[in-house]
Amino acid sequence: MPVLKLCLDKILLQCVLQSRTLSGADAINALRPFYFAVHPDFFGQHPKEREVNENSLKRLNGYLENLQKPGFRSFKPTQLTFYVREREPNSSNVQESFSASGFRAVSFTLHTRDLLSTVLDILNSCSLSTEHVQSLNVNSQPHKEAKSTVNRPIKWDKTYYSFTGFKDPEEELEQAQRVETTLLSWLDYNEASAVKKLKKSLPLRKELERLKIELSHELQLSDIRWQRSWGIAHRCSQLHSLGRLVQQRPEILENVKGRTVVFTDRSGMSAAGHIMLGTTDVHHHWTKIFERLPNYYKLQKRLLLLEDRISQLLGGIQVIYIEELQPLLTLEEYFELLNSFYNRLHDSRLPFHPRSLRGLQMILESDRYAPSLHEFGHFMIPTVCDPAALQWFIFAKAQEARENLKRKEEMMITEKELISTSTERFSLDRLYKEPSVSSAQMIDCCKRLLEESLPYLQGMHLCVSHFYSVLQDGDLCIPWNWKN
Repeated sequence: MPVLKLCLDKILLQCVLQSRTLSGADAINALRPFYFAVHPDFFGQHPKEREVNENSLKRLNGYLENLQKPGFRSFKPTQLTFYVREREPNSSNVQESFSASGFRAVSFTLHTRDLLSTVLDILNSCSLSTEHVQSLNVNSQPHKEAKSTVNRPIKWDKTYYSFTGFKDPEEELEQAQRVETTLLSWLDYNEASAVKKLKKSLPLRKELERLKIELSHELQLSDIRWQRSWGIAHRCSQLHSLGRLVQQRPEILENVKGRTVVFTDRSGMSAAGHIMLGTTDVHHHWTKIFERLPNYYKLQKRLLLLEDRISQLLGGIQVIYIEELQPLLTLEEYFELLNSFYNRLHDSRLPFHPRSLRGLQMILESDRYAPSLHEFGHFMIPTVCDPAALQWFIFAKAQEARENLKRKEEMMITEKELISTSTERFSLDRLYKEPSVSSAQMIDCCKRLLEESLPYLQGMHLCVSHFYSVLQDGDLCIPWNWKN
């Protein structure tokens, strides 16, 4: 009799689950509020948060794709972290904190095995409404009994799992939350997948390198870069597009000598003086950018002069722009930022002694209200900072800033040496880090890696990040603070 009951219960469970499902298209519609809250394109002024969301979305999309594969049963609980734009309090039990820029960081673990439950879990974890999910074309039985049953969480007796051999989802989740992923276990589980993807990408990697060398030589460029971690195929396509433009309009590319080209989300010239080519723009937009280069160069000279004037007003402190730490601004946007700050300084006439702050550095930020000192030694100054408060802060922190700058130089040398040693020790093809990983974090990661025996890494591309992931071209991403 108990056996018969278990079989009947199992049949009932399958009927209930099949009576209420989401299609892939419905799942995308249901998740629109979530995508709007976390999409990387809305975090353009915040590179760290953008990068975390971009990589977490890749892992989430992979999870959703696996859910739609017929017969796919092997699900590992997947922990994700997103920065959410809303600042409303979260009443859920997910881990939550706030970043320096004020965004809410939400971490949660996915362990569901159907699209509907996954969608609801994601929305609830981010404190987003789930009411609109009910209005979607969700296949459900018209009977009230089925509807009430699906809304009631089904909790089976432990004997059910012992007898049938099925895994207890609650036990799996508890175990996943109890035991942190270790580096060795993750590499062991993902090595085969990474090797397969890497081998598949090798021809395209060679093609990418060839195209990059040829275009850099033909246009006499200093470098070609990408703002985002696009796949190899995507990058090759962008270089092919640039190559076609070179063949069609060679005369407009005469002014690019010595410059760096960056493929990014919009076209123009960046605050760092790099030529930005928007990946969604057509050749017509790129052509206009190249035609405007002489005007951009004139504006850049005015910008450098403005930086010098600010430096003179602040005792010789150097105004710099750091791509990895600051928002991606166009040359025009950065000029307006500098000009606004210069006018405030000029009107206040702060009594800084000439050249008293030489050797120090500062960056301007538009989304802060109080000055601060970065661990690398540069001052982070808000454009709307009160001049008197700014003067006091710089004087109070000047010595600490000089010490941090010296420490930065030492750390960068140490970091470079450790990357070289680790690459050689593990026979890596490449070892690199994401921009949001600091030198101190990279140094700590490499030191601990060198204490391990890791045969899995031979010939691989290893990226030090904030979480585990296998990229589409076979690169292995590991968190800098991995556990052993």
